[in-house]
Amino acid sequence: MTKKPARRVEQLEVYYNEPRWQQLKTLRSQAIQIMEVLEKANLPATVHGSVARGDVTANSDIDIFVWSPPSSFAIEAALERAGVSLNRRLIVQATPYYAVKGYIEIDERQAVSFPLVRMHHVERGFYQFTGEVSLEALKGHKRMLGVDKRLMLIEPTDKGHIESSIVTREEEVASLLGISVETVLDRVHALLRRDKIGRTGVFIKKELSQDETFEMALKRLGETRPEVRRRLKF
Repeated sequence: MTKKPARRVEQLEVYYNEPRWQQLKTLRSQAIQIMEVLEKANLPATVHGSVARGDVTANSDIDIFVWSPPSSFAIEAALERAGVSLNRRLIVQATPYYAVKGYIEIDERQAVSFPLVRMHHVERGFYQFTGEVSLEALKGHKRMLGVDKRLMLIEPTDKGHIESSIVTREEEVASLLGISVETVLDRVHALLRRDKIGRTGVFIKKELSQDETFEMALKRLGETRPEVRRRLKF
């Protein structure tokens, strides 16, 4: 079930039980394994979302992002050399105006993604908005401030986390997260709109064939889709 944005003003302290701490440990261990494979191939990555913040649930995914890969082949080769099986490869553009990204799906709960075009600063800030940690921070058991899909700011504590709505607090939250107010306003607008009209799906979601590279597929999309072509020129 999709989480709906919340508008309550007061803070709520959430205490984790032992199974939840264990789930967090398991998900972080899995993320570390993949990120170490990438690190050894000189492909530093971050993990973002609930695994970075710590507020994992039974539905939490492991979302790993490689910021500056020399090519998609470098990522695929690193994973395959380590014996990591690849389930699907996708090109995704969330809206006509957002960056085009590559997704390597390891399984239904783990994916490595990366930009196929240069990203706007607002898009870069999205990962910090949701909470983002490096491999080093992950190994050091660091949890990061971030905002979940309910637009709740998650502030990690030793016993769990404190959560509070960010609606009407955009400037304060931007300062806390070290990102632009524009990024926060963009995410608030997008998630409140989704709550109002429902999820509409991503704009482009193309699965690659076995013999296609991401670069080949992107070039073909750019030849037929003006939205992709526009981002290729940015």
